[in-house]
Amino acid sequence: MSQVLQAPPPTAQAPADDGDLAALAARHGLTVSGARASLPQYVRQLWARRHFIAAFSTAKLTAQYSQAKLGQLWQVMTPLLNAAVYYLIFGVLMQTKDGVPDFVPFLVTGVFVWTFTQSSLLAGTRAISGNLGLVRALHFPRAALPISFCLQQLQQLLFSMAALVVILLAFGVPPAASWVLAVPALVLQFTFNAGLSMILARLGAKTPDLSQLMPFLLRTWMYASGVMFSIDHILDKHTDLPSWVGTALQVNPAAVYIDLMRFALIDSFQGSQLPPHVWALATGWALVAGVGGFIYFWKAEETYGRG
Repeated sequence: MSQVLQAPPPTAQAPADDGDLAALAARHGLTVSGARASLPQYVRQLWARRHFIAAFSTAKLTAQYSQAKLGQLWQVMTPLLNAAVYYLIFGVLMQTKDGVPDFVPFLVTGVFVWTFTQSSLLAGTRAISGNLGLVRALHFPRAALPISFCLQQLQQLLFSMAALVVILLAFGVPPAASWVLAVPALVLQFTFNAGLSMILARLGAKTPDLSQLMPFLLRTWMYASGVMFSIDHILDKHTDLPSWVGTALQVNPAAVYIDLMRFALIDSFQGSQLPPHVWALATGWALVAGVGGFIYFWKAEETYGRG
């Protein structure tokens, strides 16, 4: 009987290890879904979506008062009404206007500039947690959200600045070459606001209750920022205060940007009322908050919208 030859049974292949799979994926240009881009790549992705950021911020600003009968007029009326309330309480009842020349322009400038920071931070806190549908549905650099909200508040401030110019002229503050300094002051403040907003956006994404706490924290910060009173005047009156209190009040970033804007726009607000090295201080705060906040937000990029 002839012998039947049989092929040997096939040997089972050992499963490829993770290193082999990673090499195979890299060879074919595949990447991990949702992986965080490198910092230079992330910056390039964000810059590529600059038109989306601008359009999104403008759309949010237009929709903000779309249900109100006065519409976009509230962009100017809201900070003006706040300034009127602060004038009544602090200027008239508490007499903080004593010794402060051009108190109404002084107060309105402070309220407008502070509102820019306050609104940016409140919006930034909810940038991720309040837009989960958008975050989960579309792939884009998440930093676009807090930045667009800060840009929205900058646009609103520019509307308010038009009203501020009218107030300055009405109260006898003449136009001056120093008004040009308002531009770099706003650029530095925007950078600071955007960086701090990104920090709060990351914290708010994990702790939604932070948005409930922020109004109280911001109100405390406002009272320490010289919005309704002159810090320089208070320190001159209360010489018994510890030196660290005066230093803390003067280097407070919100107070720095408010005073820079007052110095630029109000001729009676003198350079002697500014803290030492004020432009270096303002630039330092902008760089620390802007760069640090951006990196801090980027490090958690792949976690936003999950869980």
